[in-house]
Parts: sequence; structure tokens; C-alpha cells
Amino acid sequence: MTVSACGSGSTDSEAAAPAVDATVAGVHITRDAKLHAALPAGVRSAGKVRVATDVPYAPFVMFVTEGKPELTGLDYDLGQALGAKLGVRFAFTAQKFDGIVPAIQAGKFDAVMSAMTDTKERQQVLDFVDYSVSGSGILVTKGNPDHITRLDDLCGRKVGAEAATHQLDVLKAHQPACAKAGKGPISIQTFPKDSDAQLALRSRKVAADLLTEPAAGWTAKTADGGRAFAVVNDPAAAGGYEATPNGIGVTKRLPGLTDAIQKAVQALIDDGTLRKICAKYGVASIAVNEATKNAAVS
Repeated sequence: MTVSACGSGSTDSEAAAPAVDATVAGVHITRDAKLHAALPAGVRSAGKVRVATDVPYAPFVMFVTEGKPELTGLDYDLGQALGAKLGVRFAFTAQKFDGIVPAIQAGKFDAVMSAMTDTKERQQVLDFVDYSVSGSGILVTKGNPDHITRLDDLCGRKVGAEAATHQLDVLKAHQPACAKAGKGPISIQTFPKDSDAQLALRSRKVAADLLTEPAAGWTAKTADGGRAFAVVNDPAAAGGYEATPNGIGVTKRLPGLTDAIQKAVQALIDDGTLRKICAKYGVASIAVNEATKNAAVS
């Protein structure tokens, strides 16, 4: 059985893509017996890794068709590639982003794959296998009617961000800079999902939406055929503001799972699969050359 290169799947954790042999982003992947043997016994017995994800958050995880459970996206494809390499299913289930870490702490999931920023604070409850590096990007409506060109231009304006994300922290951390410049504070508007923030941006309830740079680029490229949004191009932050490692967050209850995933990600880096998955979604530049563990320093 194979997973097609389009990366479709299911949000039902019992109906996730098969574990044996998969073709992802044009690459055929087979099980590595040594990596499979290195998995915790409970994971091998269950035959799956229970993965929480926040849908939609393009291009990392999206619905193939709105209203239907099948998934696609960079993180979803990476999960299927890892599942094939490790010989277990990566079973994705949709969760609100701010509820994912508590759900993992409660034992409902083994890991999160949702463009999650690796931070020292999150490392207190999760171990991260880092597979990409990116910062935050500013999404505005097409034509940029408020002439926003940099982070400082958000001072005194209403700006959207998804709750519990690193982007929310970036906005909060910029408030002193607004005060120092003699400008009003950013009026931060939080939303359960970034798609809600985009709706607010469309209706001009906010002047901008701060999200990951890859997500901003994908949204600007695809929403209404590229006619709805634009990404602010700040030469001083070509890779996005405060670029940080993003990773697969794994429960600390299963250190063996973290180690196995780290080795599997490195194998996908070495054979070029990770970069091909990232390139499929237009973000080849975010792929790392080494699968580090808990790389964040702040």
C-alpha cells in the first residue's frame, strides 16, 4: 500500500495512512528495520504514533477539500514519510492549537506536528526534533492599503494572531519598541485559528495578520488565486522576524520515540526527501541540514 504524492489522509486517528511503503513528494520510502526496532514497545505494539495538529495552517497542514477530513500539507506529508521510515502509522487528529500541549500532557497524543516553534518554555513539557527554521511574516490585504513595510508599522494598529503561538509572543515583545518610538501599542487581536485571523483581515477588522513566514507566503499565493493578500517584504528580515527552529514536539514520557524520530528525520534529510517535501509547498529554504533536538535557546 502507498500514500500518494498529493499527501491526502484523514483526521481520524484510526484511519490514518498505512505504515508500510509510501510515496511522498515523489520519493518512495520503505521501513528501516533498525529504526523500527528502536521505537518504544508501546508504539510498536499500537502500530501508530498519535499526532495532534491544528487545521488549517497552510502550507503545513490543510484540508484537501473544505468540509471533508482528508489532510494535506508539509507537516502531514512529513508525518507519512516518517511513518513509512519507522514502520508505524502517523495518525493525525485535528486539535485547536492552544489545546495541543495540554492534550499531550494528558496522554491523549504522543506528538504534535503543526509548525510548532521550538522554545525553551515548551521544552519544559515536550522534546523537539527540529526540521525547519523560519520566522514570522506580516500578511496584509492586497495592495497594502495601510502601507505597512515593517514590524514598527504595526504600532497603534489592530493586528491579528493565532492564540498560543510564537507570533503572539513576537507582537507582545515589540510593545516596548512602540513606546520607545512614541507610537501607540499594538492592539493584539487573538483568534482560535489563523483562518479566523485571515477572515478578520479580509473584513478590515485588523490591519495585518502575523503568522509564520511560510504560511504567510502560501496564503498570499493561493487565497483567491493570489488576489486577496500580500506579504510585507522587509529587507531587514528576509527569512521572517525572529527566525527560530520549528519542530516535532514529542511527549517526554517517550524519550525513545524522540530519538527514533530524530534519526528518521535525519535519514530523510540525508536522502533529500525533507527538502523535496518542503519544495513541494514552495518553502525549500526552511529545511535544515541536521535534525537537532531542542535547538531553541530562548
